[in-house]
Amino acid sequence: MSAQGPGSQVWLPEHLKQAIEAASVALWSWNVDSDHFTMDERAFDLWGLPWADKVSFEELSAHIHPADRDRVRAAFTGTRSVAGSYEIDFRIMLGDVVRWISARGQGADAGIVDGVMFGIFLDVTNRKQAEESNELLAGEMSHRVKNLLAIATGLTHISLRSAKSLEEMANDLTQRLTALGRAHDLVRPLPGMEGKAALIGDLLSILLAPYDNPEAFAGRIRVAVPRMGIGEGTATTLAMVIHELATNAVKHGALSVQEGTLDVSGSCDSTHLTLIWAEDGGPAVEGTPEMRGFGSKMISRSMAQQFDGALTYDWQQSGLVVTLRMRKDRLAA
Repeated sequence: MSAQGPGSQVWLPEHLKQAIEAASVALWSWNVDSDHFTMDERAFDLWGLPWADKVSFEELSAHIHPADRDRVRAAFTGTRSVAGSYEIDFRIMLGDVVRWISARGQGADAGIVDGVMFGIFLDVTNRKQAEESNELLAGEMSHRVKNLLAIATGLTHISLRSAKSLEEMANDLTQRLTALGRAHDLVRPLPGMEGKAALIGDLLSILLAPYDNPEAFAGRIRVAVPRMGIGEGTATTLAMVIHELATNAVKHGALSVQEGTLDVSGSCDSTHLTLIWAEDGGPAVEGTPEMRGFGSKMISRSMAQQFDGALTYDWQQSGLVVTLRMRKDRLAA
């Protein structure tokens, strides 16, 4: 293959030239004795280099990603003794841009002419990015499934310890898992809020909707919180906390009677989000209940680990008030 500078003519059959152009194939030849490459214009453009009659392997190596450089040198050297076609994928650096290139040819000096081997370069950046995205997605799905299994195990223990019969346990566990499913239904990108999974107000409203009682009166459960996006892990953990509080309210608190109400409000400062869970109109509470149950311990631990936050309980005469304080920078997780 002869070097072709700008404006020069490549002497190939017309249909072959069209095929090479359509496939975006870059041509190269390697003089194994002088260790110099001769390339066509497309190859120089691919490497981000000005056209020249020839270029040394070391000059090309300066543009190869440092993590791939030794591997590419060893691979090119090894092709001389390995029969058959070969394909080497590696990264090159064009300033801050990383581009993936595939070098292909024939090994064992097949087709070598006067010490010159021939091959092609292809830009495979899009394919490599797609492969990396698929690997990331597979890893994320695996992580998500493991988390869900761990959560389901915890919810099963909570239901087992609080239920008085298998039927009650089954019903309770079904409700808890359904609430968890509703939280995951909200895990989707929000326009203009990249990296977030849901609006916290939407999450709370959907999670609490099953505990409302339309037959009692409108607005029994009210949610008024700042408009803020939260991440997928946050949505899952917060769903467990809210469901646990709601379950207790239905069993013993304000939501156990028709006259009871629940207000969930929120406020933000520079570092924290604070949610106030305020029940009113429920049965009278005698003394201060001890929050030592498995469920209470689990949601307290979740608040501390996930949000670097805490729950505080205030057993007022009008009803239970729970304060949930969370770091804002943890909400995107």
